[in-house]
Amino acid sequence: MPFTFQNSDLLPGQNYIAGTWLPARDGRILLVSDPATGEVFASVPDSGAHDARAAVDAAHAAFKAWRKVPAKQRAQIIKRWNDLIVAHTQDLGRLISSEQGKPLAEGTGEVAYAASYVEWFAEEATRADGAVIPAPVPGRRMFALREPVGVVAAVTPWNFPAAMIARKIAPALAAGCTVVCKPAEDTPLTSLALVKLAEEAGVPPGVLNIVTASRERAADVVDVWLDDARVRKITFTGSTPVGKHLARRSADTLKKLSLELGGNAPFIVFDDADLDAAVQGLMAAKFRNGGQTCVCPNRIYVQDGVHDAFVEKLAAQVAALKVGPATDPASQIGPMINARAVDKIERHVQDAVRQGARIVTGGTRLRPEGKDGACYYAPTVLTNVTAAMDCSCEETFGPIAPLTRFTDEAEVVEAANATPFGLAAYFYSRDVRRIWRLADALETGIVGVNEGALAAEAAPFGGVKDSGYGREGSRHGLEEYMHIKYVCQGQLD
Repeated sequence: MPFTFQNSDLLPGQNYIAGTWLPARDGRILLVSDPATGEVFASVPDSGAHDARAAVDAAHAAFKAWRKVPAKQRAQIIKRWNDLIVAHTQDLGRLISSEQGKPLAEGTGEVAYAASYVEWFAEEATRADGAVIPAPVPGRRMFALREPVGVVAAVTPWNFPAAMIARKIAPALAAGCTVVCKPAEDTPLTSLALVKLAEEAGVPPGVLNIVTASRERAADVVDVWLDDARVRKITFTGSTPVGKHLARRSADTLKKLSLELGGNAPFIVFDDADLDAAVQGLMAAKFRNGGQTCVCPNRIYVQDGVHDAFVEKLAAQVAALKVGPATDPASQIGPMINARAVDKIERHVQDAVRQGARIVTGGTRLRPEGKDGACYYAPTVLTNVTAAMDCSCEETFGPIAPLTRFTDEAEVVEAANATPFGLAAYFYSRDVRRIWRLADALETGIVGVNEGALAAEAAPFGGVKDSGYGREGSRHGLEEYMHIKYVCQGQLD
């Protein structure tokens, strides 16, 4: 095992359905490996359609009672969940790093990030009020009431296995919904651990259910939820093609959808920017989690007047990054999630070089400490990148910073928006008029102005265009799990 854990109860290794920890009905298992070494260190159920259906049965049966639990009482349970997450920060951080590969400091940092959403939505549970509507005629009272949508199916990604499940489950529980969840096949252990803590916090049986499944059987699980009219909402974070598939399949039962999908974020540095701040902002935004985040800058535009100085400053910092396993306290960049991810990164770099890009630093697979290192890639800076290269058109999801030189504002805004995606964008400038022009012109759901770290529990997170719809976090995130009922009472005169 990559790390040792103080509380072995955080590794239940089974599905959680109707308040009971269970294996897959057919006994199949999914092996979990450390991406730093490829070594298997745990197993979980490889679930199928029967397990998925049992989870919906449990969630549907529990919904009638859970929705009637007073908001204050639901909030108290969620707060206890938050307290338990915080109390187990070190074990949860080790678990994240073991199965996902990110350095331990980032693993424990993710636990704090996940807990921030749980705490936020515990507090928001008591604020889901409605409205009294002024009646247009005498003798009538009109009300808008907020109600939970019902059973929610959550499908979560591997890059933030704690934060993404917290960002979906906490608002669902706060709103009075019940949940069925399938975590990513690469990182199921963290999600199971969080559900274990939710059980300890007092979440009633059936209110929260989780089933794990391999990539090959994921569709067997999710298709059951898509076809079941009792599931009233799908919340998904992942690729745009899968998100579109879920939207199409949800049409037959008209489920509510929250889709946080792919990105192709631009990062723009103008001549008047604070270059040191811009470099630090790019380092934070691009290389967190080894570049494996949906809001990572994927296209970096630097204006002529500062291009060369920016490249020099950036390359020096990127070259100094320490690559290694999470077990090494000095590691700043861990392994990629699997060999497929490294293959894609390598393909993007090779394609860019073939078309005229220059490698300033990095550009190779790595073998830290003499290990095979199939899942490592050196942090890389590329220059002379064009819009025709794969790294400009596809989300790389790795530690690659591709730089493109530009001349004027109108040119770079057009280039930044020339993508079907619209999740996040960043720019650095000290011109107040330009700041407001760009904040308005960029076609994204999130804009960072002189800031590389965007996410916060109080802020709405989500995109436009092919990056999906719906928002997570903030008061808007709670609304995604509720619908409005209009009540009109007459004959009051």
